[in-house]
Amino acid sequence: MNRRLLVLAPALAVLAACATQPASAPASVAETIARDPQLSTLNSLVIRAGLADTLKSGGPYTVFAPTNEAFAAVPARTMDELANDPARLKNVLTYHVLPAKVTAHEVKNGNVRTVEGGSLSVSRAGDYVTVEEAMVQRADMVATNGVVHTVDRVLMPPRR
Repeated sequence: MNRRLLVLAPALAVLAACATQPASAPASVAETIARDPQLSTLNSLVIRAGLADTLKSGGPYTVFAPTNEAFAAVPARTMDELANDPARLKNVLTYHVLPAKVTAHEVKNGNVRTVEGGSLSVSRAGDYVTVEEAMVQRADMVATNGVVHTVDRVLMPPRR
């Protein structure tokens, strides 16, 4: 009997620890972006553009979220221009947002309207999803008010 107790004690301790940990609270699109270290550049730009509250409360949204590597590939001059032009920064960021929740399997080949007002070409072939020239790297990060897909490029809206 003592031997069984010694074997079961560690397993019971692990189960008890799991039971006492709070479940991860549901997260908004903004919080989902903020929690992902690969999206820290996007998160800081969302905050700078004043979009964090919108992405926390409204929706549903689909965000094609450029990774830190995607932002690193943008020329420094372009990033400086965006940093100094809040309206353009907001346009670039909202060009990555759809005003609907679209999971990877729901993507239909064609054009979709963005929150910025522009049009993006999206396509799906099997498990691969592309948005313009960007490839979705990680799909379907579900949030309370939408979904986030990481992409490998920053999309620039046409200048008006």
